[in-house]
Amino acid sequence: MLDAIKPLFLLVLTEKCFEEYFYDFNFFEVNCFKATLSKVLGIGLIAGSLMVKVPQILKIYNGKSGAGLSIPSVLLDLSAITIHGSYNYVKGFPFSSWGDGLMLGIQTLIVFYLILYYAKKFQEAYMFLAAYAIIVFVMCTLVPDNILWLFQACNVPVLMSGKLLQAWENYKNGSTGQLSAATIIALTAGSMARIFTSIQETGDSMMIITYLAATSANLVLFFQIFYYWNAVIIPTKKKSKKDVKKDN
Repeated sequence: MLDAIKPLFLLVLTEKCFEEYFYDFNFFEVNCFKATLSKVLGIGLIAGSLMVKVPQILKIYNGKSGAGLSIPSVLLDLSAITIHGSYNYVKGFPFSSWGDGLMLGIQTLIVFYLILYYAKKFQEAYMFLAAYAIIVFVMCTLVPDNILWLFQACNVPVLMSGKLLQAWENYKNGSTGQLSAATIIALTAGSMARIFTSIQETGDSMMIITYLAATSANLVLFFQIFYYWNAVIIPTKKKSKKDVKKDN
């Protein structure tokens, strides 16, 4: 019976922890508890990440506009996610410790594409998709480990800059515009959980620092969402000559 269900449990348990739980009945082994919790959180974050930016995508699609979203912020966010995913892939870290980054990268790419698309920059949107695919291939196959480590180190200021640019855009507008509250809340919770899973599954100090920075930056946007909750962007409309005459 145990042999039949073992492959299923090994998705979240190590071989040693499986033996501790099912053969020795040692359910209070601290290291196994932390390892299992980290694995479950990782898988949960990957599953949850499939929908994290969907509210943002739908908000842009339904509004047919990316108003209020900072293009440099989204681009920096995508760059940070891409570097992060490439670094983890090349280092061979468990997919459960970074798989949500892959899902977020795909969704962020869609967000950036839609911003360009609804700004009627069709050629730029298509060219960007092609260029991005080439960049990902090069980073995952041709860039040496030590260079990727430097990129990951640069990820901290890049990630912070991207989030803070969006925060500045919100401050200038006095509104969070098309920024999705559900997306920001999910990103904040996810980056907090990733601090624990990075400590447990990779032990990589650069990864831990990156998630600490991400959590700090996400918290800024998190608080802005609630501060500007009732604010809306009112699009400005240039007055026609007829309107000017009427005013006079």
